Amino acid sequence: MTERLTQYIPHENAMCAFGKQLINAICRLPSQQNVTLYLNGDLGAGKTTLSRGMIQALGYQGNVKSPTYTLVEEYKISGKNIYHFDEKIIYHFDLYRLADPEELEFMGIRDYFADNTICLIEWAEKGADLLSPPDLLVNIGYAENARNIELVAQSTMGQQIIQQLT
Repeated sequence: MTERLTQYIPHENAMCAFGKQLINAICRLPSQQNVTLYLNGDLGAGKTTLSRGMIQALGYQGNVKSPTYTLVEEYKISGKNIYHFDEKIIYHFDLYRLADPEELEFMGIRDYFADNTICLIEWAEKGADLLSPPDLLVNIGYAENARNIELVAQSTMGQQIIQQLT
């Protein structure tokens, strides 16, 4: 049976707080391999807000914006030895404006899925079969003025992340 977790998110600050819980669960795992999350939801659902909560929870001080026009933003996080790493790189992808999946080949997409990286991918369906499969699907849906998040494990690592959160 697939491991799942559903969380009600009443407002933006709660989305950032859930992002912090999620990244903490990921970073508590002893693995140094890549972790890939597909962030699914309509425009404005909170995918970038969740990503901002995750990235800032690791100590990143700068602006975290949607990489809609650049396709990917890189965040190097260092000094978090309590999480079993000296440096981790988070790649935040937004493929909404991707015209052709072949563009991903030109930007060297496979290089991003290296060990000790976390890949957060918005609009992953536009990447066709060129992306690494997700460890975790993060489905964000509207619930009136709030949101519901459903995490669905797609790998053993995804299951371990959900178990850390429960």
